[in-house]
Amino acid sequence: MQEFIEDDPLDEEQELFEHYKFTADKGQEFLRIDKFLMDRLANTSRNKIQVAATSGNILVNKKAVKSNYKVKPFDEISIVLPYPPREIELIAEDIPLNIVYEDDDVLVINKQAGLVVHPGYGNYTGTLVNGLIYHFNNLPNGSMNNRPGLVHRLDKNTSGIMVIAKNEYAMTHLANQFFERTTERRYNALVWGDFEEDEGTVTGNVARSLKNRKVMDVFPEGDYGKHAVTHYKVLQRFGYVTLIECKLETGRTHQIRVHMKHIGHNLFNDNEYGGDKILKGTSFTKYKQFINNCFEILPRQALHAKTLGFTHPVTKKWLQFNSDLPEDMTNVLAKWEGYVANRELGES
Repeated sequence: MQEFIEDDPLDEEQELFEHYKFTADKGQEFLRIDKFLMDRLANTSRNKIQVAATSGNILVNKKAVKSNYKVKPFDEISIVLPYPPREIELIAEDIPLNIVYEDDDVLVINKQAGLVVHPGYGNYTGTLVNGLIYHFNNLPNGSMNNRPGLVHRLDKNTSGIMVIAKNEYAMTHLANQFFERTTERRYNALVWGDFEEDEGTVTGNVARSLKNRKVMDVFPEGDYGKHAVTHYKVLQRFGYVTLIECKLETGRTHQIRVHMKHIGHNLFNDNEYGGDKILKGTSFTKYKQFINNCFEILPRQALHAKTLGFTHPVTKKWLQFNSDLPEDMTNVLAKWEGYVANRELGES
């Protein structure tokens, strides 16, 4: 019996990979698992299956097995594989990359805001992938694929740390870490409003909005969408806005943005989720001008992927990378610090 786990094509942690599950029949004869899977996965080479096994991406009864494992009756089998390539011819472009770390297997970058990660409708050039194939040869999945090396992504207007796989072994190993949620991902976000508590958790299924398919929505009853959990902690309070840290337990599309909107704390200047207007504070002209100045300095949602931790696919050592907030966010935070200081002086 086969089950294909259908992924939302936008899911950060799942959009790049297929996830299959099988249960061996009661009459199943002992058979090497690579041959077993070859018979059940169309257009998948034995070599790709063997790479998945070597990377720990084939599980039998929730334990990783090698490609020579013999399938037995009632075995529960799961496998993670890259999606088949899309026929999009990529153009190498000299796009600057802020490289934080590099070795033979992985590349860690600090992505700038405004950079689309991979080609898609309306963005066939000028993406991170176009820059990657300019600077690096033979990234896994080939130049005719629109996502070579990618195991996760960030939104266009989100800045911060990303990891890129430089070979197929690293790609499948890292993909499994994201799927199994063993990575560590922490973001900094400036959101509207103040919090009563210093930390908390938002839980609610995330899926495309039933009213606007371009954005996501939260379905707290769990009757639609995919399970999503965001943990947050207050870092700095400014009265009308708050700087928080968000730790992802899952990685759904726009998860932080839609979860924060759901609890009434839209991200500052998030034009897709209603944060690009005054949601807290007075309506006086001077305050409006202050907010508009902030929006001009930070013409995007105030979200930065600050920390990423993962197990190196070859050395098996835990690696963790941190990045400073970009200039646009630090400048807006400085303006808010000044605004709060001046307001307190006026009240004293």
